[in-house]
Order: sequence, then structure tokens, then C-alpha cells
Amino acid sequence: MIEKVAAVVVPGVAPFEMGIAYEVFGIDRRDTGGPTFEFTLCTPVPGSVPTKGGFALQVDAGLEATEDADVVVVVAYDVLSGDGVPEVPPSYLDALCRAHARGAWILSLCSGAFVLAAAGLLAGRRCTTHWMFADRLAALVPDADVDPDVLYVADRRVLTSAGTAAGIDAALHLVRTELGGEAARAVARRMIVPPQRDGGQAQFVLDPVPEAADSLAPLLAWVRTHLAEPHTVPSLARRAMLSERTFARRFAAETGTTPAAWIARQRVARAQELLETTAASIDEIADTVGFGTAAVLRHHFTRVLGTSPTAYRRRFGDRVPAVVP
Repeated sequence: MIEKVAAVVVPGVAPFEMGIAYEVFGIDRRDTGGPTFEFTLCTPVPGSVPTKGGFALQVDAGLEATEDADVVVVVAYDVLSGDGVPEVPPSYLDALCRAHARGAWILSLCSGAFVLAAAGLLAGRRCTTHWMFADRLAALVPDADVDPDVLYVADRRVLTSAGTAAGIDAALHLVRTELGGEAARAVARRMIVPPQRDGGQAQFVLDPVPEAADSLAPLLAWVRTHLAEPHTVPSLARRAMLSERTFARRFAAETGTTPAAWIARQRVARAQELLETTAASIDEIADTVGFGTAAVLRHHFTRVLGTSPTAYRRRFGDRVPAVVP
């Protein structure tokens, strides 16, 4: 269970990412049914901390706040020198290593992953950061599996997020993991953000949704509402009023994947939502999302998420009526 959260800021801290840490973990939401945490903003040298935005913060707590925190948030800042080497106070690195060693969650936001790299916490792990810096992070930690195409990655209590707003997804995932789906939804409702992107949030890694599908946006929206129907390249091309060759080429350009792979991912995402919010059987859910049989659903679910539908429901599901919306 998460009770205490410490977010670390240093000179050059990114105000937006700092705001994410406070918004998710620092607000008392008991009046709207949400969770409440003991939140502390801390810094290696207490006092005035200049931000990337040109204004300063008054931070009174030192790194001792991380000593008993259940979560230590590594807030993004201008962490890289000209040669790409992280510039991180040694006391900060020591605090992170001690927190991780005693079992605390370590959550990095955006470029905060470079702080984790400097602390040696990314070696042998899957991780991510802002896509602009992913190659640099991979070069810095050759034995880390850096994925630039996901919103966040959770690997053995180290949670790294991609750029800016992806930190919200990562933080909500952490709330969901530790406190359950309803707690995450309560936080999301108060923030007025979706509790999970594209209808379903992956247990370990969430694929980013194309933000500008452009000419195919109406078709993609239609498919999401007709997942139970069979879809083929010829049928989709006809609906888009394109030749099959043009359709396949444009689909890859606008979504970064194939129609079959994209539809399978949407079906998995919808299955996640139903597993979280209904008590419908695996067979019913498989039929509803277009996989047809439970065996096919299990195959795709395990391939995408690395876990089974039953295990996912056990971890994230709420007690709800056996109804498929």
C-alpha cells in the first residue's frame, strides 16, 4: 500500500512534471472518494530551488523525506550536460539506491530516467523516456532495454515514463497497481483525465495511441465501436474508399503498424476494460471484443501484456455485476 510519497526536485526542475507528482499524490481526495497520501516535496539542499520556467520554489524538506517513503518520484529536470552525461548530486543517487534497496517504488518522469541511469537502477531493466532522448539513454545504459514507443514501463518496482503527460499515465498505473482500479479512476475523475488511454491501460507497458491519425481517424473511431465484427484489409479499404495498396500504406504511415496488429491491440484494450469493470466470463468478453474464443483472447492478451486475463482481473478488477456493456 502507498502511504508516503516523496518527490525530489533539483535546480532546473520541470514545473509541469512536478505538478503531475503533486496532482496525483499531493491532494486530499477523501471528499470525492479518492485516496490520500502523505506527500512531501524535497531537495538535496533545502531552500530556494530555481525551476526550468524561470521562477523559484521554496522547498524546506531535505532528502531525509525519501528514507521512509513508499514511492520516490524523480521529477524531470535539465539533467544532461553537453556531452550527454547526467549531472546528478551524489546524495540524490544515494537516496534513490537506499529507497530501492528497501523496496520502495521509484517513479521517474520524462528525463528523470537519466537520474535512474546514473544511480545504476536501469541496468538489465526495461525502461523508457521522452522519445527525443531515448537513443541517448540507450547509449548511456547499453544493458537496459529502452523502448521509445511506449508511455511507461514498470519493471521490478522501477517505473519510467515517457515525456510530459505520459507521467500522468505512469502515476495512475502506480495507483492502480497498489490501490486498485477504483482508486485510479477516482484520481482521474478529479483531474478530469482518462483513467486509461484508449479504453485500456496495459499492466506493464501501454502502447501510445496515434494522436493524429489524420485521414483515417473516422475509420479508426468506427472500428473501435465495432470490434466484434470481422475486419480485413479489403473491407476496411472499401470503407475508407481507398485501394487496398493505398490503404495499407496510409494505415502504416498514420498508425505505425498494420491493420491486424492495431485491431488486435484495440481488442485487448477493450478486454482489459471489461475485465476491470465487469464480472463477465472470459468467453463472453472474447466474443464481445471480437476474438471469438477464450483461447484466442488468452493468446493475444498474454502476447501483448505478458499476463493472463484471469490474473489481470484478479489484480485490477472491481466487484461489479456480471454485465457486458
